Amino acid sequence: MRERLAMSERELDGEPECSPAWHPEAVLQPRYRWVVAPRTSPDPQLVQVAERLGLSLRLLGILAARGLTDPEELGQFFGPAAEAIHDPRRLPDADAFVRRIEQARSAHEKVLVFGDFDADGLTGLAILVLAFRRYGLRVETYVPSRLEEGHGLSLPAVETAARLGCSLIVTVDCATTSIAEVAAANARGIDVIVTDHHRVPSVLPEAVAIVNPHRTDATYPDRRLTGSGVAFKLACLLLADEPGGLDAALGLADLAIIGTVADVAPVLGENRAIARLGLEVLRAAPRPGIAALLEAAGIAPETADLETIGFVIGPRLNAAGRMGEAIDAARLLLASDPDEARALAQGLEASNVARRDATKEVLAEARVAMHAQLPGTAGSVPDRAAIVIRGPWPVGIIGLVAARLAEESDRPAIVGAELGDVVRGSCRSDGTLDLAAALAKCADLLVRFGGHSGAAGFEISLERWDEFRERFEAIATATADAWRLAHHDPNGQPAPSGESIRRLAIDVVLDAHDVDYALLRDLARLAPFGPGHPEPLIAIRGLTVVRAREAAGGHSQVTLRRNPDVLDAIAFGWPELASGLTEGDGIDIVARVVSRRFGGFESLQLEIRDAAPSGYAPAAGEAERTEPALEPGIAAAVT
Repeated sequence: MRERLAMSERELDGEPECSPAWHPEAVLQPRYRWVVAPRTSPDPQLVQVAERLGLSLRLLGILAARGLTDPEELGQFFGPAAEAIHDPRRLPDADAFVRRIEQARSAHEKVLVFGDFDADGLTGLAILVLAFRRYGLRVETYVPSRLEEGHGLSLPAVETAARLGCSLIVTVDCATTSIAEVAAANARGIDVIVTDHHRVPSVLPEAVAIVNPHRTDATYPDRRLTGSGVAFKLACLLLADEPGGLDAALGLADLAIIGTVADVAPVLGENRAIARLGLEVLRAAPRPGIAALLEAAGIAPETADLETIGFVIGPRLNAAGRMGEAIDAARLLLASDPDEARALAQGLEASNVARRDATKEVLAEARVAMHAQLPGTAGSVPDRAAIVIRGPWPVGIIGLVAARLAEESDRPAIVGAELGDVVRGSCRSDGTLDLAAALAKCADLLVRFGGHSGAAGFEISLERWDEFRERFEAIATATADAWRLAHHDPNGQPAPSGESIRRLAIDVVLDAHDVDYALLRDLARLAPFGPGHPEPLIAIRGLTVVRAREAAGGHSQVTLRRNPDVLDAIAFGWPELASGLTEGDGIDIVARVVSRRFGGFESLQLEIRDAAPSGYAPAAGEAERTEPALEPGIAAAVT
């Protein structure tokens, strides 16, 4: 989303624009700066494609604001999913991969598939295991221990491969940086094929093939593939000429999209095509392991979407490695017996409950540690460009805690787990800092590191922690300063140093009477939604509060009038909104438009992300305005 905001844009600041005398009492304040991309005249060729596809100009404007301005890409966005899948032969070392796998089949070699312990690595492992079995290979599986082995190809895995008589190791979602481990395998007479999507170092391991779209010599047209996405493409490559092989490979797209969404990769380009193929499989004929997970969570397969993957399937697969050993999740994905799958799913369900409890506990401790590091900041975000803390916390939880802190503070966060004389760190970005590049600048302090721009990890000696923290904070500060200079406020001034950059990207501004089922159907054509392609947020003008109340679970329920009828709205996780609204208040909101069914009736509902007094949002269709308009006679019209 930060990349989208780097476009030419308009921002509305939430600071007061009039005398306090207008407001003897506190009034509703927006939580974010509302950012609306200016309207531009669409390219005539783009309009022609849109007309052929039956797209409205409103929908075309939303996609253009999101960066989709190429007519060919627009056609692929809505065309048959299989036609948007790129030729896997364009992946680096694709030919070497096929030759070595063909050799393994001809010589009846045994192959060890080594998959990382997160959902992306696990689903990628399952994809290659199933593809290799169909291809006729003898396959063993290996999933490392998060605590004992960490990320990357491990020496214990090499020893296991030798003990099992495997002459080839194929990694999934890791090992581009595993120089020593690949050398150890080679010394044992074991070849290694690396398949990965993470940071590519200047020196590569001596592997038979390194299939990573981020290689500097790669010409692959879409580098957004995850580890499971790369595995999926290799399955398509390997099985393409086998009888019924291509259909079998495309049938693995459900596993690929689970890994893609769980790894928070953008669901754009080829990933979108994989998502569309994968959801078809997931809804129509889920494999036993996925069906068991959905059953345990009380979700009907035909209703599954990318949100189901992100909040139900992915966390349960990850819970296995966070709270114990991830091999159970791999067994679940490969299970062919429904009863075995149900038993494994129940185990993952229990692990996920334990994971939630542990995360809540560690998050509370991490917040205390964050404020203890900077006295006087209790109850507020420390005035630092990044959060860098450590503590005696479980390795399997720190990534989740880092993600929460990054979200809450709007800045990069690193949370370290103390393991004797070393610290294992997990990093999450706020979208302004490339973590892989930042860690590369600290490489001389680290034992090992890896990852990508949004999430990364490392290991460091405890005695070098303070030096690392100072350097990383300096890198984050320089990046944040550059970001502020590039994103001025409406008066042309950069955001103050240390100020949290909280912005809300709005897809379209509409008057309240334009919110209807035609809009809902229009927006539904953009599905599936996921990372990098969220459900559109609509700024809606001209609403009047009828009633507002705090609802159970920490939410606000609001009824809003737009002549001649009303709309129901809910603000999840924002109970304070209800107390800030009074009957008769005029407000503008930013919301997601959804449909709900209750008592056999269907109705529109607005899921509120932010709210402000009337006039805060620009007029519908307006290209530029640097200040919120004031509607005379309405006391709540001015913030």
